[in-house]
Amino acid sequence: MPIPLRSDFDASQLRALARKTKNAAQARRLLALAAIYEGAARTEAARIGGVTLQIVRDWVLKFNAEGPEGLIDRKPPGQPSRLTDQHRQLLVQMIEAGPIPAVHGVVRWRLADLIQWLWDEHRLPISKQTLSREVRALGYRKLSARPRHHAKSDAAVAAFKKTYPRVWRKSRPTRLTASR
Repeated sequence: MPIPLRSDFDASQLRALARKTKNAAQARRLLALAAIYEGAARTEAARIGGVTLQIVRDWVLKFNAEGPEGLIDRKPPGQPSRLTDQHRQLLVQMIEAGPIPAVHGVVRWRLADLIQWLWDEHRLPISKQTLSREVRALGYRKLSARPRHHAKSDAAVAAFKKTYPRVWRKSRPTRLTASR
């Protein structure tokens, strides 16, 4: 026995709603349900909607529960965040306090260091991309150190610097001469 549709709508109302809506998927679903209101079989409504009978049944359930708005696609919720509000507060405290070089082994927090800290303290596995998104949502920006070549020699840099005689460093004051 098929699930009956709501009695407060009819086929002409659903067709009018399908004409007004900007959502193509909702319009297709409304037209399939309008066919059911007119007495068509559920298989005919499935053919009109381009879906299977099970999906038509799902549309009927959503329509009965929420009306025409129930036929609009919603964004799926996705996987819940691994970080709780408590984790975020602790993360903010760690970022604000900064690392202790003797304890943490770094002088500035990197994402990899924060990932390791979250694992060590809370056994919380989190990816670099996810942590970057979370830290950015907390209002922090990623700082990157100035690149430094691994073979750079400070002695070679000092020897290469140009040194000029003292007179070349400072320009002499000019005297205004009255040539006229």
